[in-house]
Order: sequence, then structure tokens, then C-alpha cells
Amino acid sequence: MPAILQLGDSGAAVTQLQNALKERGFSPGAIDGKFGQGTIAAVMAFQQSENLLADGKAGPRTLAELGLVTDDTLPDATDAFTVQVVSRMFPQTPLGNIKANLPVVLQALVDHKLQDKRMVLTALATIRAETASFRPISEGVSRFNTSPNGHDFDLYDRRADLGNQGPPDGARYCGRGFVQLTGRTNYATYGPQLDPAQDLVRQPELANDPSIAANLLALFIGDRELAIKDALLHGDFQAARRLVNGGTNGLYDFTNAYQTGDQLVPD
Repeated sequence: MPAILQLGDSGAAVTQLQNALKERGFSPGAIDGKFGQGTIAAVMAFQQSENLLADGKAGPRTLAELGLVTDDTLPDATDAFTVQVVSRMFPQTPLGNIKANLPVVLQALVDHKLQDKRMVLTALATIRAETASFRPISEGVSRFNTSPNGHDFDLYDRRADLGNQGPPDGARYCGRGFVQLTGRTNYATYGPQLDPAQDLVRQPELANDPSIAANLLALFIGDRELAIKDALLHGDFQAARRLVNGGTNGLYDFTNAYQTGDQLVPD
């Protein structure tokens, strides 16, 4: 069975797919071994039913859900994202930072099964938007987090949506890392999911350790994988950015990095 079946494919594997879809109650029309519009519609309906990305392509996860393959691992695109490719996605970034941190980011994506092209692009584009230097950093003081004449990050101190409980939570749980993890709730949520687990509530500065930062990035976007991919499938970079950032700050950098990488790395 090929890793992916899509429009224009034909043969015994497509016949198997069509039969499996029909058995599950999603008729593709004629069982003819040709991946046409009827098969696309059936695949999409099945994907929607099973909370899979409804792209009309039968990839590893769809094929596994239909019982046609046992391994639902997505194709690994990480090898294609070389320092040379990524440097073009980060045109203003010191090459040494990319050389130092790209391997740990790619490894974290593989470890969390986010090694397919869309998620690698999402992770790298997020880094471009959040810390164009391609190294984990702490959030800077700005008018969005600090009031006039207020102490640093005072506008974060009582943000209930971030789980902050008052001073000094704003500064203590400011954005850090590659994804700019922000707020007591996020530090409490993702620290225990690291391997080995970390108490980021007590030691929030650990979020700037490159390995921890890379894994936090993977965990954070992994929780939003389906929604991110759906937004990207429809070309909605603004929605994809909001899912990670909560707003559209850095949208140009995110979109530019994603589109540049998408052009440089073949599907």
C-alpha cells in the first residue's frame, strides 16, 4: 500500500481503499480502482467523521483508521530542512544560531510525531515570528505587557486567561522559548509533559533551555495540530497564527517563512 493515495491514482490499492470506505458506510460510487471525485468525497466524509484532516487524500492516518495499514506515521520531511534551506526562511538570522538550534528543534518534532512537512513548516515559521534570532529568548517589555509607569509585565500580573494570580506572576511567567510560552497555566500544563518532566512553575527560566524550548514548541503546536493544518489547507495563515500566538503579531514573518520553506521543500 502506498504511503498516500490521492486524486489521479489508480490500481489495486485504490480498489482496496474504495472497498474499505464502502464497508464503513462511505460509498465512493463505482468500485473501479480509480481515485476520482467520488472517492475524494467519500474520503473527506470519512475523515470528518473520524476527526482527521479532511483534505481528501488517503494518507497514513486515514489508511490506518480504515484498517488498511498498521503504521500511521506521517512521512518524515525533516531531512529536507537543511541549514541552507532554513537560512533562506530566516534571511536576517545569524547562521551560527541556525546551526546550533535547528537539529534540536527537528529532533523534538520527530519525537512528538510532528515530522511531516506542514508541521515542520509551522514550527519553523513560529520561531521566525516569535524569535527571529532562532534561539530561545525571554519576551521583551512592551506597551502590550507593561502599563505606563508600571513595573515590567504588570499588565500580565492578573490575567486570568493566563492563570496568573497577581504580582510577580506577570514577569515570572512572561513569554519564553521558541514559542514564547506565556502564563502560569501554560507553564503548569506543559512542564509535566516534558521528558523528563520539569517543574516550570518553580523554575520558569528552564523554558529557555534549547532542548526544553524545542520540546515545548512541539507540545504546544501538537495540541493544535488538526486546527493548524485545517487553517493551512485553506490558506488561512491568519487563523493558523492565531492558534499559536492568540493574535496576529508576527503574521508577516510567519507567512513569509512558511511560504519560502514550502517553495524550497518539495512535497
